Amino acid sequence: MTPTEIAANLCTLAGLRDTARLEVTGTEPALPSSFRVDAAAAASIGAAGLAAEAIWRHRTGQGQGVSIDIRHAAAEFRSERHLRVGGQEPKDIWDPIAGAYPTADGWVRLHTNFPHHRDGILKLLNCANTREDVAAALRRRKAEEFETAAWKAGMCVSAYRSFAQWDAHPHAQALSGIPPVRLERLRDAPPLPFTPNPTRPLEGVKVLDLTRVIAGPVAGRTLAAHGAEVLYVASPHVPNLPALIADTGRGKRACAIDLETEAGRAQLRALVEQADIFLQSYRPGALARHGFGPAQVAAMRPGIVVATLSAYGDTGPWAGKRGFDSLVQTSTGFNHAEAEAAGASAPKPLPCQALDHASGYFLALGAMAARLRQAKEGGNWKVSVALATTGTWLRGLGRMDGLATPDPGHAEMADLLEPSSFGPTPSTAIRHAAQLSATPATWSRGASELGQDPPAWA
Repeated sequence: MTPTEIAANLCTLAGLRDTARLEVTGTEPALPSSFRVDAAAAASIGAAGLAAEAIWRHRTGQGQGVSIDIRHAAAEFRSERHLRVGGQEPKDIWDPIAGAYPTADGWVRLHTNFPHHRDGILKLLNCANTREDVAAALRRRKAEEFETAAWKAGMCVSAYRSFAQWDAHPHAQALSGIPPVRLERLRDAPPLPFTPNPTRPLEGVKVLDLTRVIAGPVAGRTLAAHGAEVLYVASPHVPNLPALIADTGRGKRACAIDLETEAGRAQLRALVEQADIFLQSYRPGALARHGFGPAQVAAMRPGIVVATLSAYGDTGPWAGKRGFDSLVQTSTGFNHAEAEAAGASAPKPLPCQALDHASGYFLALGAMAARLRQAKEGGNWKVSVALATTGTWLRGLGRMDGLATPDPGHAEMADLLEPSSFGPTPSTAIRHAAQLSATPATWSRGASELGQDPPAWA
């Protein structure tokens, strides 16, 4: 299928059956991979653009064109690599001991970018904080046994699997047939009409963004690019990565709310009562214990759309398991397949965090489609996206001989950069790739530092 056809199928999955046609320029491959990551980028970003156009047409009665360039989409699929703050490349987000290691019977990948995850892994291995000591300790462990031990301890580890091994796994079988973006009606509620006379597709739409790292924040950034008011809500108890916030926080204001306190919960309830969309990417059940699960949020705000992102979905034996793009790539077979295609003996990752970025655009697509459906027929709607089902979708796009493609560096993407800021510091970042002819995607502000803004709607 072409990227245009793939985007149309995504819109149909989200319930958007009357959309404009996505115009795609450029050719694959743009990034070195045996998978169609460039088509995935153009289609997922483009489908989100088509959803914004559908809302615009509903609000104004006027259509507009939606276009995307494959090279630009591929660059946006790794936008965090092209961010420069104060003219400098941000500090590497990867912890020194993160990565892939051989074990007694295979390989595992560790995600230790947050201090509590790193310290937990070192405790499990009973070793010092050096790659050499970690490698020596892991050579004495079996891959799946250590993966399970880490999971039970709340740590982030994936065993290295082939596609065949993943397909035989009970969790893969539990996810069989689940689409990459799902909409379900939570309860009845009256329609909430959009405000009249907009100048942007999502003007007047209020979005609460309770997400972290890449995928969820990309969804909020996408909604902001089409005019939504997005308020990022961070927890003072949960670590974040400033380099990612500087990229994915464009267009948002950022506040801090402590949900461990009643005062903090009251602050968030007051924001929910005026919100249109509630984005969240904490593990299933994590926000529910504070009173902000999907059904609880729907009861607070009749008509709100709740869009949820997870690593492995909300069904099956791994429901609720922690995970990040690099781990899901490893556990579901992508690193094995890419290494096999390259003739490599060690795990080989995709050339970008493709599962994260695609999932972020799926979440934005679903949130916009659900908000439009709510305006037409009412109801509270839940949108569900998982990195693992995004992986299944990417596999379904097919393979290609693209590993020999030159890997473009930052300088080669200079024509795709635009000025921005992170707090008071000027920055440059990748422009949004999906372009609407009448309402070009843009961010009205740079990224706020966490806690910079009050917990209130503008």
